[in-house]
Amino acid sequence: MSLSDELRLQDGDALVLVDVQQDFLPGGHLGVPDGDQVIAPLNSAVRLFQSRDLPVVATRDWHPLNHCSFEPQGGPWPQHCVQHTQGADWAPQLQLPDDVIVISKGDTATQEAYSGFQGTNLADRLHHRQVRRLVIGGLATDYCVLQTVLDARAQGFEALVLKDAIRAVNVSPGDDEKALERMRGAGARLTRSQDLFDANR
Repeated sequence: MSLSDELRLQDGDALVLVDVQQDFLPGGHLGVPDGDQVIAPLNSAVRLFQSRDLPVVATRDWHPLNHCSFEPQGGPWPQHCVQHTQGADWAPQLQLPDDVIVISKGDTATQEAYSGFQGTNLADRLHHRQVRRLVIGGLATDYCVLQTVLDARAQGFEALVLKDAIRAVNVSPGDDEKALERMRGAGARLTRSQDLFDANR
């Protein structure tokens, strides 16, 4: 099977946008370097999936003010994506479809949730729609994207990661490459959005 054949979209595919929220953009409370660069390829992917009537999922951090991951509670991160604040809103340029499936995670004060599957009904909703393969992009490569991909594989989904539509925090240098290797090791496939678009002209 050629690369083009493997990347051709079909029934059973879904697009997952991970945490493309204002607090994760440059200038946000937990800004990811160049995080805004994921928006253009993800918007193109949204249009492609919409044109095929395939589902689009958007996960978001939706934290209470006293969430365990926050520094005041002894966690590693500054306060971010607090429920009903501007920082928790989607990136202004992100073009989500009207029928987007929104998955809120980390909405319990005592539980961290990097993965879109952790503590949510995402797997059940995807299985109900007979989804078999996920095309994934968003923020951040070494945390929420990584864990979402690993959980997708553990839940039996194929995973295709758009490597030009993800960016890393890189708390330690090289965390991004380590995350990509873990995704590959779990059976995820890495590709570029342009290859996906070219295969679906």
